[in-house]
Amino acid sequence: MGNAYLWIKALHVVFVVSWFAGLFYLPRIYVNLAMVDDGPTRERLLLMARKLLVFMTGLAVIAVVLGMWLLGQGAVMKAGWMQAKLLLVLLLIGYHGWCGVLYTRFAHGGPSRSHVWFRWFNEVPVLLLTAIVVLAVVKPF
Repeated sequence: MGNAYLWIKALHVVFVVSWFAGLFYLPRIYVNLAMVDDGPTRERLLLMARKLLVFMTGLAVIAVVLGMWLLGQGAVMKAGWMQAKLLLVLLLIGYHGWCGVLYTRFAHGGPSRSHVWFRWFNEVPVLLLTAIVVLAVVKPF
């Protein structure tokens, strides 16, 4: 593994961490959107959510592209831990997409769920992050 590989790996970790920051914060905005009654606050929260969603989508794309490049550099794809990690990454991408669907629902009228539901929804990326890190570091199988 050369120096370029390590730089790409470091950048991959930076973009993954940055993407997760957005995944942690966007659902918190949704909690507030589900509770807000006044128009100006709602519009401000929608603007924040839209800008964050666009920004974190860019971060996600870069993280995934760098991860795919890293996968192409070695035979680690056959390892059970990596296959499990990639499955969780697919779930994470699905969660990100679901965040986009929820934004569209908010932008077109209102929440489809209660603020309590969004509080629980906000825990999903924590669980995914925990499992992904354990698989990547411990490599249990």
